[in-house]
Amino acid sequence: MILVIEDDAMINNLICKVLKDHGYETESAQNGTDGEKLAMEKEYELILLDLMLPGKSGEEILAGLRKVKKTPAIVLSAKNEVGSRIELLKLGADDYVCKPFDVDEVILRIEAVLRRSGAVKEAALLEYKKMKLDRDAKRVFIEDNEISCTGMEYSILELLLGNPNKVYSKRVLFENITGEEYLSEDNTMNVHMSNLRKKIAKYTDEPYIDTVYGMGYRLSK
Repeated sequence: MILVIEDDAMINNLICKVLKDHGYETESAQNGTDGEKLAMEKEYELILLDLMLPGKSGEEILAGLRKVKKTPAIVLSAKNEVGSRIELLKLGADDYVCKPFDVDEVILRIEAVLRRSGAVKEAALLEYKKMKLDRDAKRVFIEDNEISCTGMEYSILELLLGNPNKVYSKRVLFENITGEEYLSEDNTMNVHMSNLRKKIAKYTDEPYIDTVYGMGYRLSK
């Protein structure tokens, strides 16, 4: 169960709908007072928390929650200053998503936090076409041929194979893998994708990673 504390009814309803579409159960509150009451009285796998709330602010809720519980919390806020994010992480936020946000990014952040908290059990082996990714051994194979991946390349493949139908922007890929802010002029992701394609092409002519124009990357169909 995920608790959504967001005072904007449209955003609250959208998040809850997307979460339900991805198989999560949800409860919601549209003010800080009700949100804090639910967060304190019930047990949730994760809390999505807006900052600018009537009744009690998100910062106050988070600070109070961390005195008594370790429930994972992701903050949603229009505040984009580095200082604000650092302070929230110090307060105990597990992650931070800036508004306006992409709903797919929110789902990715939720999945990442739930994996870290142990709420989601991951399959040890991911398979796609002739590729196998062994999470326990951190190794990738095309049939019996091992692909020598860097840490970043492995993480890209793990994310793509774990969500084979999704399209990922460069920013979403970079920030979810590294936890750092993506700079639009950064060419890092292009380089990693080019290197991965070359390594895969050594063992098969079949394409594995598509570039979706204007959107990002996904596994080839």
